Amino acid sequence: MELYKTIIQGRLEFGSEKTYKTVLTQFQNRADAHHKQELVLKEEDLFFEDELAIIVKRYVGQSSEKWLKNTASLLGYCAQFAVAGALKIWMTNQGKILHYYAIEPDSEKIVVQTFQKGKALVKEKGKQEEAYDALTKAIEKYDRHAQAYERRAKVNYILKKYHDAERDYNKSLAIDEINAHAYFGRAKVHIVNEKYDEAIEDFEKALKTSVALQPIYWKCRRRKGALHFKLGQLEKAAFDLKLFTNRKFVKDDPNYPWLKASLFLYGQILIQQKEFKPAVAVLDRAIEQEEGEANPTLAEIYRFRGIANSAIKKSEAKKDFNKAIELGDKLAPELLSQL
Repeated sequence: MELYKTIIQGRLEFGSEKTYKTVLTQFQNRADAHHKQELVLKEEDLFFEDELAIIVKRYVGQSSEKWLKNTASLLGYCAQFAVAGALKIWMTNQGKILHYYAIEPDSEKIVVQTFQKGKALVKEKGKQEEAYDALTKAIEKYDRHAQAYERRAKVNYILKKYHDAERDYNKSLAIDEINAHAYFGRAKVHIVNEKYDEAIEDFEKALKTSVALQPIYWKCRRRKGALHFKLGQLEKAAFDLKLFTNRKFVKDDPNYPWLKASLFLYGQILIQQKEFKPAVAVLDRAIEQEEGEANPTLAEIYRFRGIANSAIKKSEAKKDFNKAIELGDKLAPELLSQL
C-alpha cells in the first residue's frame, strides 16, 4: 500500500447540540459500517463538542489513496448537516497534487443558501450591495458564521469602508483563528491605515494558516515582500520575493499575472544588495515574462538591468541603456553618460 503526503485543514459548524449529536452518531455508524475505520482521522481527532463542530487546525501526514477517499467521503456526508465552515484536503506526491477536495455545506438551509449567494456576488462588479445584504442575512441566521463575516469584510474593503471591514475581519477571526483569508484581508486594511507592522504580522499569520498549495499563501508572500521593500527591510523582502518568483504558477493561478512586477521588484532589491549577477538573471526573466498586473515598462526593466550590468560588463550596460532610451526612458541618458 503506497502512502502519500496528506494535508487536511478546516472546520464544519453544526449550530445546535441536536444536529451535532446526530452528525456524531452518523459518523460513528458510517465509520464502522461503510469504511471499517479505514480513515485518516478518527472521531477523537475531529469532533469538538464545546464548539459543536468538526475542527482540523492542520493535519499533515501519510495516507493511502483509499483511506483518503474514505475520509473525504465521510466528511462530505457530514457537511450536508453543517450550517457553516469548509474543509480542504490535499494529497500530493513530490509536490504534484494527486487529489484535492473542497468540502462545504450544501443544503437547502437558508443560512447555507444566502451565504453561497453572497459569496458568489462578492466578485461581481456592481453587485457588492447585494452581496452585503445576502451575507448579512446569513450572519443573522447564524451569528458564528466566520466565512460570512470574512466575505462581508471583503465587500466593505471594496466599498472603502475600512473601519467596517476591520470590524468584520476581527469577528471572523474571533470565531475561526485559522482563516487565512481573514488575516490577509485585515493586513490589507492595516496597509490602508499605514499600520505596517500590524500588516506584516497578519501576513505572517496568513502564511501559517494556509498551505503552499493555495493561491492565498503566495498572495501573502508577494504582498509581504513588497511591504518589506517599502519599509527598507531588504533581506526580508528578498526572502519573500525569491520564493514567490521561483514558484511555477499555472496561467490561471491569480498569482501568475503578478510575476513580471515581482521579478522587477526583486531585481531592484538584488541591485541594492549589490548582488549584480543574480539581479541581471532576474531582470532577464522580467523582460521575458508576459504582461500582467501592475507591470513596469520594458524601458524601466532595461534601465535597471543596465544598472546591474554596469558593475559586471559595461558593454552590456551600454546596450541596456540604449534600449531603454529607444523605448522612451527619461533617466537612461544620464546613466549612459556616466559609463
